[in-house]
Amino acid sequence: MATTSPPKPAPVGKPDLDAFEHHWQDEADAAFLYRLLADAESDPGKQDIYRRLADVEDRHLEIWADLLAKNGRTLGPHRPTARTRLLAFLGRRFGPGFLLPMLLAEEGREVKAYLDMHRTTGRGVAGRDEALLLAKESAEHATTLNVVAGRSGEPWHKTGAGGFLRNVVYGFNDGLTANFGLVAGVIGASTSTTHHAVIVAGVAGLSADALSMGSSGYLAAQSEREVYAHEIAMERDEVALMPEIERDELALIYEAKGMDADSAYRIATQVMADPERMLAEQVQEELGISESHTSPMREAWITGTATAIGALIPVLPFLFLQGNVAVIVSFAVAMISHWVVGAARSVFTGRSVFRSGMDMFVVGLGVAAVGYYVGEWVGKLL
Repeated sequence: MATTSPPKPAPVGKPDLDAFEHHWQDEADAAFLYRLLADAESDPGKQDIYRRLADVEDRHLEIWADLLAKNGRTLGPHRPTARTRLLAFLGRRFGPGFLLPMLLAEEGREVKAYLDMHRTTGRGVAGRDEALLLAKESAEHATTLNVVAGRSGEPWHKTGAGGFLRNVVYGFNDGLTANFGLVAGVIGASTSTTHHAVIVAGVAGLSADALSMGSSGYLAAQSEREVYAHEIAMERDEVALMPEIERDELALIYEAKGMDADSAYRIATQVMADPERMLAEQVQEELGISESHTSPMREAWITGTATAIGALIPVLPFLFLQGNVAVIVSFAVAMISHWVVGAARSVFTGRSVFRSGMDMFVVGLGVAAVGYYVGEWVGKLL
């Protein structure tokens, strides 16, 4: 499973041992998480699937270990990466329902990584054929997990991952970064009134940002539901008013997937006999959409509350401390929080915990610097 960006391909004709070790680590991490998922799962059938997937990952692990050994690189015992340990912690805390989509996304990234490795490795070079084999098996893993999760399609073509935790992380990140820049700007512009001005501006910024993000979450979820309802209504009318055309369209879709023409027409005719089944099939096959189960109000509360909590962090020290001590503590707590929220984002992006945390740390530092000097400049002008 791809937990960090794989190393750049080695020159054509030379095996890329760093990439081999990277994939060895990913496969070991995947086996570790599949076994954790099996232990957390109460359904015996799903437990068996997860354990068998872990066994296949062990076989992948051996492939990379053998390639590394043949090329003179010795490996130590497996140690899960920081991101894998974070996923394990969250999986134990939130259960299989959280960890399964994460593993599904990882399998999708793994398919892409192996296909890229196969394309960029010269013919006859060690690892090229293995990468193609593992891409196919990873695709089978993703398909299996898709079925378990009740989803369809090819997950390696998907780019997003939603849910409660994602909304919390990104809402928190927005509130923290925006209000941190605002507080820094007020500090840069103020002199003796710094303490009072920071609290007023910070609380006002917190309220505005939380309401803005909450309303944006509401409108996005509501728009998604409206689009879904509109498309379904149109398709329902088409099935009712033009059933023969819809049947022929569905038959062509089945035929495009490899079914012979007679079988495709026969099955499409059988499906058309039940209008609701026909509608569901057309929505899935022709439109390629699935029903939105998000609640606009839930999205608004989750995103708005997370934003407010993040925005409160740089202001909080000024409620209890005075002067330069409050400024220093606010800066330190906000920067640590930027690193933590960046590390949390790695759950969704697939990057390493440290690199993702450092990216957000640098962003926070840049926001503080720009906010401070812009505030100082404006303060001097006024």
